[in-house]
Amino acid sequence: MLAVAEHLDTVNLPADRKSIEGLLDRSERSFIGESEVVDREFLFVLEDLVQKRIIGTSMIYAQHGTKRAPHIFFRVENDERYSVTLDRYMVHQTLRIGYNYNGPTEIGGLILLPEYRRNKDALGKALSYVRFLFMRMHRDLFRDHVLSELLPPLGDNNTSKLWEALGRHFTGLTYQEADRLSKDNKEFIHALFPDDPIHTELLPEDVRAIIGQVGEETRGVEKMLRRIGFDYAEQIDPFDGGPHFMATTNDITIVRDAKEATARTHETEGKRWAILAVELPATRPGFRAIGTRVTALEPGVVGLTEDALRRLGIEDGQRVWLSYG
Repeated sequence: MLAVAEHLDTVNLPADRKSIEGLLDRSERSFIGESEVVDREFLFVLEDLVQKRIIGTSMIYAQHGTKRAPHIFFRVENDERYSVTLDRYMVHQTLRIGYNYNGPTEIGGLILLPEYRRNKDALGKALSYVRFLFMRMHRDLFRDHVLSELLPPLGDNNTSKLWEALGRHFTGLTYQEADRLSKDNKEFIHALFPDDPIHTELLPEDVRAIIGQVGEETRGVEKMLRRIGFDYAEQIDPFDGGPHFMATTNDITIVRDAKEATARTHETEGKRWAILAVELPATRPGFRAIGTRVTALEPGVVGLTEDALRRLGIEDGQRVWLSYG
């Protein structure tokens, strides 16, 4: 896990052994139901079964935004003005700090090691979609909206131009200091950031240009999210300016179209790709999922190769959850 985290090193997946150990502990307690629903963090890992190594991760936070730790964001708004004297109409973009104490479910922590990207088996898509299939399997654990905070274009050494232009002046903290502190304590944002709207005309042009923009390496994620029902929420992260994408949980295509089916052995791979998952409480791991091509044999029956059944840890005739991607 630590080796994978070193490729991202964000507040969700820091390259720090103690933090990773804590994340693993919280995830295990979440999967077995030992923690409160609002505190549950589910970590999914993708394993190379030949190399016997973890090659990617993705995460679900059951609720992002509580009274103890609110979801904080900038609303991107327009301030409209008109002068009769000049007959001049002006629209000014503003940023207004917002807080959500009963927040949405959040997805994050998506990383696939570089050497496994653009793989014919759609590994990145499987890592992302497994979260939505799990939400459908345990719908009562998750909120009615799902949030995804996308990374914006970052500067040298992964610094944030927006933070340097705004946050650093209000808090006296570097971007890295504020990002890590906010994981456990967001009080300083509420105490030190202004409540009044901030006019973006006062910011440098290069800072204004990245507000709500997706970074080059994240454009594939944006495209995938839009395809399954997400859209830009006119909100950005107050630390780095990255856009927030939101979807109604039940309208996300992977959630909406998920269903149970009986798995049958099929000699050849089908033409249609799907994400499949099973829960096997008596084994470890108790939750397993794969992305593979399947064959619709008849209503309620799906054909899988023997290899796919083996990777899922099931036998011919057992039930699986699936959703087509």
